[in-house]
Amino acid sequence: MERIHLSTPHMSGREEAYVKEAFASNWIAPLGPQVDAFEREFASAVGSAHAAALSSGTAALHLALRLVGVGPGDEVLVSSLTFSASATPIVYLGGRPAFIDSERGSWNLDPALVQEALETRARAGRLPKALVVVHLYGQSADMDPLAEVCARYGVALVEDAAEALGATYHGRIPGTMGRVGIYSFNGNKVITTSGGGMLVSDDEALVARARKLSTQARDPAPYYEHSEIGYNYRLSNVLAAIGRGQLEVLEERVLARRANFEFYRQALADIPGLEWMPEASWGRHSRWLTCLTVNPREFGTDRERLRLLLEDQNIEARPVWKPMHLQPVFAGLPCWGGAVAEDLFERGLCLPSGSNLTEGQLSRVADAVRKVWRRARRPAAEPMAAPAA
Repeated sequence: MERIHLSTPHMSGREEAYVKEAFASNWIAPLGPQVDAFEREFASAVGSAHAAALSSGTAALHLALRLVGVGPGDEVLVSSLTFSASATPIVYLGGRPAFIDSERGSWNLDPALVQEALETRARAGRLPKALVVVHLYGQSADMDPLAEVCARYGVALVEDAAEALGATYHGRIPGTMGRVGIYSFNGNKVITTSGGGMLVSDDEALVARARKLSTQARDPAPYYEHSEIGYNYRLSNVLAAIGRGQLEVLEERVLARRANFEFYRQALADIPGLEWMPEASWGRHSRWLTCLTVNPREFGTDRERLRLLLEDQNIEARPVWKPMHLQPVFAGLPCWGGAVAEDLFERGLCLPSGSNLTEGQLSRVADAVRKVWRRARRPAAEPMAAPAA
């Protein structure tokens, strides 16, 4: 059977015209008019004043943290339920992550626990330098209380919107409500440049500094002079051309992913033990990935067995992120809460969600889930076959 992947690139055909422009002008080296245009168009699309196109979302977060002053010994609060790239840039700068649990209503970090953490650190006289808010799986975190408590304690608010392009929060765009925000254009995201990222801010000087740091921090001189350490983090002109074509179909891609979610929800509505990632009341969930949790008692088997049996049908599904406070590399670091993120990881599964999935492929996934459920309900005398190794 043809493999159904979790989330694959989806080209519109419009990208090729911009790439041809880059080749025709011979702007193949990094930077160039496609980068400039992509930055302008992206900033306009999300409602930010300024943007800097970079080589990855991780590079963007690394720069964002440096720009807000994170350095050796600084503590940075960050969502626990996320991919490791939300936390590792803190360590790049010599900082120390401290993790915050999720709340059930959106799966994003819990504002009450953020307040508790800041109150605790304030009493001890050592407030964290920043808070990294991750907008998870295409849904915005609850930004108003987070922005209020960060402002009260003078903590920089950095938004990791790598997974949330196309989402909304009370009409605003995740990634544009803090001091600085970042996005990812990795191959599995809602739109892609193959590899790439974007840093946005309303602070013109901050974005100008990001551009300097991302081009090896070269000083303005007729020769190569450097007065500080920089990085090779700029996006290439060719990849920016792809991004421009992708940006034109952003809304189409979001609607397709939301339609995937709705297809699965309706097709599997009668099966007990499946609970879908909720859409919070404050805005639109882009449904970058369709996520659910499995109640083994009601469904008949657990998340991991379901995943393995889908793999037997050549269908890629993945567990929800393993929380950062459970990762060996971060062992012993502080965490406020943890039980919600641990439960979501233990029972959570991401189904194939690409905007280019056909109705036939979606039906095949839904039918495979239903088949697992039916087999799980068989009497003990008719055990399920073991999944393939």
